[in-house]
Amino acid sequence: METVVHEERGLSFFEKYLTIWVIACIGIGILLGKLFPQVAVKLDSISIYQVSIPIAICLFFMMYPIMVKIDFREVIKAGKAPKPVLLTLFVNWCIKPFTMLFIASLFLGVFFKKMLPGFEIVRGGQEVELYRSYISGCILLGIAPCTAMVLIWGHLSKGNDGHTLVMVAINSLTMLFLYAPLGGWLLGVNKMPIPWQTIVLSVVMYVGVPLFLGYHTRKWIIARKGLKWFQEKFIRYLTPVSITALLFTLILLFSFKGELIINQPQTIVLIAIPLFIQTCLIFGLTYALARWLKLPYMDAAPSALIGASNHFEVAIATSTVLFGLSSGASLATVVGVLIEVPVMLMLVKVCLRTRHLF
Repeated sequence: METVVHEERGLSFFEKYLTIWVIACIGIGILLGKLFPQVAVKLDSISIYQVSIPIAICLFFMMYPIMVKIDFREVIKAGKAPKPVLLTLFVNWCIKPFTMLFIASLFLGVFFKKMLPGFEIVRGGQEVELYRSYISGCILLGIAPCTAMVLIWGHLSKGNDGHTLVMVAINSLTMLFLYAPLGGWLLGVNKMPIPWQTIVLSVVMYVGVPLFLGYHTRKWIIARKGLKWFQEKFIRYLTPVSITALLFTLILLFSFKGELIINQPQTIVLIAIPLFIQTCLIFGLTYALARWLKLPYMDAAPSALIGASNHFEVAIATSTVLFGLSSGASLATVVGVLIEVPVMLMLVKVCLRTRHLF
């Protein structure tokens, strides 16, 4: 019989100085992308249905240690608690897409319009104003809730990993049904493609495989060595793996786009501003609603982080099909990739410093 012992996760050496490591890895990534652009392009091209294989490998090593730590009785318990689940679904599908449309239109279509390039030719030979294309890319990010990396954000914030896992599963299902109709309506596209191959493959690679191996590793070790050895020995050596993989992910992401960042810094910054504001707004709104609903911190933190983060692979895949890989929409989704990790790590710190409010 497995005894439930809740692990109080203290800050490891990596976590304590995470801000320094993140800044260093971003710089290393950009530098590598500039010095060895062909290597970065080659690595970036190794993908299946827009799911990057190098990134998938890093994400596996981010997710596996978290999956090993999950007591699956906590997952069952989380599935029976409707408030956090309903809160996340409400924010993801009833608020987030519309705030993204408003904020992107306000900043890119009004405030920054004269500072952005003029026109582009999209598929079909149609000429459109670039700012409209950037807004479309932002919308695609806004309607694609995160289904993978949010597991590590929830874990770093010392949230309920069981609840986060339940929400990952529910987000994956809801995307298959709501992504296309909502996106088609907001973009004014008659037949919005569903990149179901990207959704399914990313969930299998990022969540399914680490979950399967994590569950069976935990079960096998506890059966042979006992829960005490598992928690005091095995987990202690496994914990730094997630953070190390996260830092390698940052280096890869920024090396893939290093040349782009150096060549178009102004455009990237202008697109990043509304995306940053949107992320912080949704996080703050969900966090406040969680407190109003009297959710415990362990459920409130992952709920807010799930609402704030995006499934950038799905957004990139859709923008590529609709507008082309070199379009402004695809560039906007790439900017979403670049700001995702640093911004989410910042919000994790906000969660940790406001635990006393719950």
